Amino acid sequence: MSIDRRRLIIDAAAKSFALFGYKGTTMDQVAKIANVGKGTIYTFFSNKEELFQEIMNRLIGEMKRVAEEVVDPGRKFFDNLNLVLDQLLDFREEHELAIKLSQEVKEIGTQMAQDGIYQIEKAVVGYIQQQVQAAVDKGEIKPCDPKMTAFVMLKLFMALTADWKKSHPPLDKTRVAELLRFYLQEGLAPD
Repeated sequence: MSIDRRRLIIDAAAKSFALFGYKGTTMDQVAKIANVGKGTIYTFFSNKEELFQEIMNRLIGEMKRVAEEVVDPGRKFFDNLNLVLDQLLDFREEHELAIKLSQEVKEIGTQMAQDGIYQIEKAVVGYIQQQVQAAVDKGEIKPCDPKMTAFVMLKLFMALTADWKKSHPPLDKTRVAELLRFYLQEGLAPD
């Protein structure tokens, strides 16, 4: 049985980036964890950045699968939106690499870690953008700029789930769903 060395390297790199962050990961560490020679890594990846990008692509693919598992075409847009955002937040909070990248950005500000966080946000906005466009096409929501709307939806969700709890008691998932519905669906204007 042949050993998939590329897969070993990717798995080892994912483990190393999750444990040590981008800055703390070296090709020597990845080789040691994968139990391969350092030169073997370079037969598949030309540098650490390329290897990191492979890990980020895998992470974003996992996030997309997690989101798609909860989307039900028979459910209303805002119900799906809340479930998707909830799942993605849970995923991000539980996934060691996402946690480590967030820590590295806050503590050190490493550019590649910032790029990784940006890629995650861009992927989430892109996914929500597709859902917004589908909702517009079905007449579930008013015509709008899907990309801008997706960005605002994500930022409001992050503000309610992450930023709010920095200086207030955290909101539970039901309350977050109610507030998203209030601000995005019902609006502030009186009837």
